[in-house]
Amino acid sequence: MKICIPIDQDKGLQSPVCAHFGSAPAFMIVDTDSGDCRAINNINQHRGHGMCEPLVALQGEQIDGMVVGGIGMGALNKLNAAAVQVYISQYATVGETLNALKAGTLQLMQPGMACAGHGHGQGQGGHGPVRP
Repeated sequence: MKICIPIDQDKGLQSPVCAHFGSAPAFMIVDTDSGDCRAINNINQHRGHGMCEPLVALQGEQIDGMVVGGIGMGALNKLNAAAVQVYISQYATVGETLNALKAGTLQLMQPGMACAGHGHGQGQGGHGPVRP
């Protein structure tokens, strides 16, 4: 299975999970079977809310799942329409998130959990990983 995790900077499996899908500087693509990972820069991160198109950076990538700290409804709908399962991350790093996914402890993102805005009126999903 290949998953994608928004990250703040590329440090391999130690990469910090970004608080929000749309404003992530990069995305980590991880093969859950082999543990191989590679980062892709988000060329659309510096746009206004609702105008960012992070999915453009992922065009041509074959991913089965997305793990996010927060995500807007538009992006969630696009991922769901592409049959990509979206999970909520509550972990600080890609490695911790990967371990939780393998353990089956990550929750699927539901529409009511999507963020309503950058830092304002977000749903239950919040705007970032919980730092245990």
